[in-house]
Amino acid sequence: MPAGRPSTYTTELIEKAQAYLDGGYESLGHEIPSHAGLSVHLGVTRKTLYHWAKEEDKPEFCDILDRIMTKQQMVLVMKGLSNKFNAQITKLILGKHGYHDKVDQENTGKDGGPIRFANATDEEIEAKIKSLLNETEET
Repeated sequence: MPAGRPSTYTTELIEKAQAYLDGGYESLGHEIPSHAGLSVHLGVTRKTLYHWAKEEDKPEFCDILDRIMTKQQMVLVMKGLSNKFNAQITKLILGKHGYHDKVDQENTGKDGGPIRFANATDEEIEAKIKSLLNETEET
């Protein structure tokens, strides 16, 4: 039997976490659901949340954390598009979801070197270069 305090992980805690996800975050004054918000709501650290999510006997908790991030993304996109959220804050947080504003992106190969086309003929490479040049001229 492991030593230390008994775990606060209970059925009631899962229900409380689910209620947070299902809109309880709004009643707490949170604009978006978040792991930090859930942590405060449950009275545990984020480190504890992530530890629970990794444990094989707690798959429902991993699911709740994943769904919080999905809901967060949707709320940010929808309220960002409707101008209910500050655009800069929305953009900043959406960066955590893989959204990025890359206007002047330079394409390079491995370690910044040239792009290598494996198994491509000279004709295929030349055609690709021409298509890229045409794209540049059109913009």
